[in-house]
Amino acid sequence: MTINYLESAPSDPVLIKDLQVSVYNIPADFAEADGTIEWRSTTMILVEVEAGGKTGLGYTYAHAATAMVIDKTLKQLVTGRDVMQLPMITQYMIRAIRNNGTCGISMMAVSAVDNALWDLKAKILGLPLVTLLGKVKDEMLLYGSGGFTTYSDEQLETQFTGWAEQGISNFKMKIGARIDADVDRVKIARQAIGKNAGLFVDANGAYTARQAIEKALAFEKYQVSWFEEPVPSDDRAGLKFIREHVPGNMSIAAGEYGYNLPYFKAMLDAGAVDILQGDATRCGGISGFLKAGNLCEAYQLPYSSHCAPAQHLHAALALPSFYISEYFHDHARIEEIFFDGNPKPTDGVLRADLSKPGIGLTLKEADVEKYKI
Repeated sequence: MTINYLESAPSDPVLIKDLQVSVYNIPADFAEADGTIEWRSTTMILVEVEAGGKTGLGYTYAHAATAMVIDKTLKQLVTGRDVMQLPMITQYMIRAIRNNGTCGISMMAVSAVDNALWDLKAKILGLPLVTLLGKVKDEMLLYGSGGFTTYSDEQLETQFTGWAEQGISNFKMKIGARIDADVDRVKIARQAIGKNAGLFVDANGAYTARQAIEKALAFEKYQVSWFEEPVPSDDRAGLKFIREHVPGNMSIAAGEYGYNLPYFKAMLDAGAVDILQGDATRCGGISGFLKAGNLCEAYQLPYSSHCAPAQHLHAALALPSFYISEYFHDHARIEEIFFDGNPKPTDGVLRADLSKPGIGLTLKEADVEKYKI
């Protein structure tokens, strides 16, 4: 496909004609759990926005109530506006959710719509989204993420070796559900991936600060280089304390529950992390994700995307601070089911298809109808 950028650029406002939101519930392929919760399905909120004869797609993984916020509050603010004035539209949405809090379900609703608007704007301009944003990287480095606490040792090994066959050389596992067993599970993971691969762990806030330091010292033997949310991410003092006491080659990561820019700034000001995580399906969409990434650049810290790899690809390639993306088992599986054009790992990275406008995804409507609720 050849894209003629000059001919595709509109000279008049491109008014948004319609916004539709759908809710899908997708069963897990196996019962899953981390250090603090268990789940058997994942809910996707999908937004489709129409303007200029094009449809933009955006989504978040959130409670079904998110769709009500979109349909009853945000839709009326978006329709009839010029998609070329995207920052203004997103600002209107954030103001509209003020009394419900600029976080949680309300901000995930804004995020899904903002993501769809970016896809739509790029499609109208006939540009891949990363070209519209300004590409600084050619590929997005991945780490395979899964290793759920419900997995047997054999399942853990099978999942990690499967990713290794796709060229992925960094792997993250869940810990914290059975604290006494965590070191043994980490040992098994290290044996499965070999001595040269990166091994990451994620406690999802299951430890106390002192438990985390004790485990970090034990994990050092197995070359764990990334320790995510050893304590809840709101405990910035605890994260800083842990960061100051773990082995020097072990990075503390957190930030996936950040919903707005002040949260990310507070995390960085506190010296709580070595690697900041952001999630475009939560933090105000691609607009908020880019702002947090620029903040990381100012603080000279690496930035990582949380989950939803297909949604993050183009934005990640536009950020100098970007380091690595979470290739989360659930979301990678769902995005393959839902979308044509879903990017696939090659040599441990994802690359954007620059022959397609927007983020390059097309909904497989017939295939996913059975998941709609």
